[in-house]
Amino acid sequence: MAQYKKESHIRSILKGISWRIVATTDTVLVALMITCLFGKCSIEDALAIGAVEFLLKLAVYYVHERIWQKYRKREVTKRETVYKSISWRVVATSMTFVISGAILESFNEVALFIALTELITKFALYYFHERLWLRLPLGRIRKFIFKKILRR
Repeated sequence: MAQYKKESHIRSILKGISWRIVATTDTVLVALMITCLFGKCSIEDALAIGAVEFLLKLAVYYVHERIWQKYRKREVTKRETVYKSISWRVVATSMTFVISGAILESFNEVALFIALTELITKFALYYFHERLWLRLPLGRIRKFIFKKILRR
């Protein structure tokens, strides 16, 4: 079981950025694959979906993280990580459907399949991302940033 400690705001932001890099890469690939399967292959649309998603979901991810920080005050079990993954997927998949529909100018089966496909791929990715971040010692990232980056 991973030890739960309160994360700093900096850690939540860095965690959000690392997750958005993984998740946006997945979304762009999924959006490209789904649009191609429906005969409307567009790298431009896939990149646009990914870019909008990156910016919007980074802010929402941060809020989600801080809410979980507020209410979790003990060790994080694998089951709790699953619950957190589910709560994030509900929010994020809904956002993906709306973003995809807006970019593709149609809330049709293409936008739906993009959201449903990422629901599957990202559930596993998010779970492992969470478990990895639980293994990173708290405070070390902040010390590294202040020591190596901000003091130059």
